[in-house]
Amino acid sequence: MKKILFGAAAAAVVAAGTFGAVSANASAPAAAPTAVVRADAGNDNLQQSTHLTIEAATKAAQATLDAAEKENQRVSVAVVDRNGNTVVTLRGDGAGPQSYESAEKKAYTAVSWNAPTSVLAGRLAQAPNLKDIPGTLFLAGGAPVTAKGAPIAGIGVAGAPSGDLDEKFAQAGVAALGK
Repeated sequence: MKKILFGAAAAAVVAAGTFGAVSANASAPAAAPTAVVRADAGNDNLQQSTHLTIEAATKAAQATLDAAEKENQRVSVAVVDRNGNTVVTLRGDGAGPQSYESAEKKAYTAVSWNAPTSVLAGRLAQAPNLKDIPGTLFLAGGAPVTAKGAPIAGIGVAGAPSGDLDEKFAQAGVAALGK
């Protein structure tokens, strides 16, 4: 009988404590609102950057694909923005399954270093660890797109029998943006 009474008493104490905690929380005053912080655009807190529109990226990708098709090459094309995010990809008829991902990686690599990937591939002799950076591919076929000397996008092409051809087609996409 003592055990039952002790158990009932313990349960009553726990229930009262829980009720008291809930009651105390319900009656606590609300926290004061936090101050709103605003960025001052006139105080060098913001930076503007140039990006390709979806229309421009599509125009470049289509010009790249057209250049490859004129030479009967089956390729994939990727256009990435300054941050390496894919904006447009086009997979040409008959392009190999590996070409899609390779094109994206070449575009990312070109915009990251603001250089054609054929040039960057040559740098591997001095810095072989470059190839270990995630998302990159140091094979010819990527070309940066610049505005006022700064990279704003990258175009990557993969699927032609040589990286030189891939890069030639990527450059056709860059050239289309200048028209």
